[in-house]
Amino acid sequence: MPGRPSAGDRAEEMDAFADLIPAVASLLERPRNGRLPFCHAGTTVDEVYGMAAWLRANLPEGGDGAAVCLAAEDKAVIAAALLASLAGGPVLLLPYAFSGPALAGLQQATGARLAIGDVDRDFPVGMKVLRPQAGASAPLLSDFSADPRRELLRLYTGGSTGAPQLWPKSGINIFGEALFLARHFGVSDRDRIVATVSPYHVYGLLYSVALPLVSGASVLQATPSFPEEISQAAASCSATILVSVPAHYRALQGKPLKAPSLRLAFCSAGVLGTYAGEDFCRNNAVDLVEIYGSTETGGIALRNRFRGEEGFTPYPTVDWKIGGSQLLVRSPYLSAGLVRDGDGFFTAGDRVEACAPSGFRLKGRADSIAKVAGNRVDLEEISALIKRHPGVSDCLVLALAEGSSREQRIVALVEDAGVSIESLRKSLASCLEPYALPRTIRTVDRMPVKENGKYDRARILELFAQ
Repeated sequence: MPGRPSAGDRAEEMDAFADLIPAVASLLERPRNGRLPFCHAGTTVDEVYGMAAWLRANLPEGGDGAAVCLAAEDKAVIAAALLASLAGGPVLLLPYAFSGPALAGLQQATGARLAIGDVDRDFPVGMKVLRPQAGASAPLLSDFSADPRRELLRLYTGGSTGAPQLWPKSGINIFGEALFLARHFGVSDRDRIVATVSPYHVYGLLYSVALPLVSGASVLQATPSFPEEISQAAASCSATILVSVPAHYRALQGKPLKAPSLRLAFCSAGVLGTYAGEDFCRNNAVDLVEIYGSTETGGIALRNRFRGEEGFTPYPTVDWKIGGSQLLVRSPYLSAGLVRDGDGFFTAGDRVEACAPSGFRLKGRADSIAKVAGNRVDLEEISALIKRHPGVSDCLVLALAEGSSREQRIVALVEDAGVSIESLRKSLASCLEPYALPRTIRTVDRMPVKENGKYDRARILELFAQ
């Protein structure tokens, strides 16, 4: 990984993104390296562009309010659909699940009557399905025009509460960030990417679909999740880049990948534990870059603790400041519709503090402050104390309502069934006021997480309802 960019490098990168619109629009031109694989040992770049042109010719115009459900897991089909939408096609709707009820709910909420698919699914009655095939005859994609500022897709995500939430993303939001990542990390057609996160999460979409499109890198079609699967996948394609989430890095502790070709790893979708990160870097002799951001903001900052970086350094394409104790950001990657101040800054949901030389440290969520018996309790502080206890690899601290009253009780779920609850309680009692001590502490072998690597809060709440 390159070191922290100098002032000259930052100025150069900002100048490069002054031409972001034409750079994204130029993606409609078929690349010269079209015979290279887009998916490792599978669909080529030329075939992706052929499918994109076929889709664009068979999809309605994007300006008539139509939206199309993208219900495909094949990364080449997803890439083709993104290009077709960029070329003036309709907005793509990415569902949060492929079950019949989820697809029916999406249709009911959006009115979508058309879908792009790759396999048979339980589509709602009356929904027409287009299935692009490699080699289909179609005009060149460059025959169409692109407006990268236009809405490209809408991501349906589970959010922290488990309720589906909708976020719009433009061509600049998605492809602009991918272009930055390709340049900043030197990603090229010599790279082979393995991603353990679904392309229906914005992190997976950016790193396993958009990044290969703009860089020429190939990506493994499969999305492995268990340690043995991840190691085998990385070895099978001589991976150079791993894209994963904290839960998978924790699962990989003590299990080196069989991929000496690996040169870089990324982590996002949650906070990576210090030990899990150090263990991976030590066992695989590569940099592990943590990406801070969200679906609605896109990427904001990065850090590499293997190189001694405790704070996050914002992307050179992102403006930031601290208001009160909260982070404010302005960037090309913000979703449309976010409330911003007069200068275009959006207030993120995290508390931060500035740190040298030019970044910030995360201090917890702005909503992580709970009231217990009239006292303010910082849930992030309790979580940090628990994670420092020997044997704890991860934990989640919550404030739950007490019946119908406005009172709250603190609970904690700890990953590692071997931890002594009595020892943990004594340790916390020496650091916290009595009202801040978790009333209930439960242990699990592995934290419940969703496919996108986020905590499955619905399942976690069920554990405390028992």
